Amino acid sequence: MVDARGLLCPMPVIMVQKEVKANAPQTLEVLVDDVCAKENVTRFGKSQGYKVAVSDTDDGYKLTFTK
Repeated sequence: MVDARGLLCPMPVIMVQKEVKANAPQTLEVLVDDVCAKENVTRFGKSQGYKVAVSDTDDGYKLTFTK
């Protein structure tokens, strides 16, 4: 899981890039609390071949990447 709450772009995208590059996970959960970060991380995930499901949480958004 990548917890990028409280961070503004490009940091959430960079954190997710590092996780994907290091571990190539089949599934990955990402927590963000900024609309711009949600959109940018979603775009990055799709560019890497993941399906991205977005759900609202009490303190932001949970993005679930699956291959």
